[in-house]
Amino acid sequence: MHTTNGDKTGSADDWLTYRGRWVNVTFMIKKGDEEYLVTLRDGRVMHLQPGPHVMPRWTFALVAGEDAWQRFWAHEPQPRFHDLMAMVKFNTLRVEGDPTIFMSNLLYFKELVKRLGGQLHAR
Repeated sequence: MHTTNGDKTGSADDWLTYRGRWVNVTFMIKKGDEEYLVTLRDGRVMHLQPGPHVMPRWTFALVAGEDAWQRFWAHEPQPRFHDLMAMVKFNTLRVEGDPTIFMSNLLYFKELVKRLGGQLHAR
């Protein structure tokens, strides 16, 4: 990858932005009773808005209990909580709404949600 000044970079943020360069969506992460709207433009997080929201507009939502998210965002997640799709398989995470963008960019969203955990976990 190259930055605008021609320097080669290999940071994880550059990789994630490159991976999601076609992703433009607003989605919701629901952690127990807490809601967060995440707006992405060209693979970058533009807004991270904590709720409550009045009639929020989102394409898909990732819904799980607070305990499930805590386990997912743990330094070394336990089996069944190590991956978003594992959480879906074992009914600890629901994907609501239109899952097309989520499934089409699954690797991007797995890494993005893992990284967002640090910001959401602190709230």
